[in-house]
Amino acid sequence: MAKHDAARRTFLVRAAAGAGAVAGAGLAPEASAEPAQRETARTQAATEPRPGDSGHGAFFNHADAASVAAFTERLMPGAPGSPGARDAGVLNYIDLALAGAYADLQDVYRRGLAQLDTYCRTAHNAPFARLDAARQDLVIAALEDGTAPGFVWPTAQEFFNILRTHTVEGMFADPIYGGNRDFAGWRLVGFPGAQAVFTAADMQSRQAFTRAPIVGLQLQARRSS
Repeated sequence: MAKHDAARRTFLVRAAAGAGAVAGAGLAPEASAEPAQRETARTQAATEPRPGDSGHGAFFNHADAASVAAFTERLMPGAPGSPGARDAGVLNYIDLALAGAYADLQDVYRRGLAQLDTYCRTAHNAPFARLDAARQDLVIAALEDGTAPGFVWPTAQEFFNILRTHTVEGMFADPIYGGNRDFAGWRLVGFPGAQAVFTAADMQSRQAFTRAPIVGLQLQARRSS
């Protein structure tokens, strides 16, 4: 994996670790919703087909899904033995969130992706998903530093920041929300999930928790029912 990819992965992993591995509630889309709304969102996240399986998913059309999948993979690229955004189902997380708890961001994504497509076709004669990794990185860098022309609302930087934030969420939030497939993100940062009991030493430790299997909210719900 290129040094650029490794640095990007390291940045996102450190961001997640610094936020407590986003635990499962901290970055969950409906964390501030009413209990009934949270339960509905959890059920939808657990039962909706994934975009990779259904073709279009809950919100994105095929072209937009391809763009978001490619963009998030460049933000969190996979490597041998280390899952990336595709492996963790980040696209599925964003798709489900935009169809539910993040519905207020639907127009942001529609306009942002349309502007991204126009920019890529003008600058590189192809949509983002069809560019090679080097040109995709050039596009991402232009968005990040705000030099990509043609972005009005959201601005290039705003759209980049939203996608980066949602990539981190999709990698490290509890799998019940549609991402972090097979606890891929939690394994990267050594987060044990929703364990029932932590000792005082566990809470203070900065070492990976390895004494018990990783546990998510779905298993906790089944245990308590």
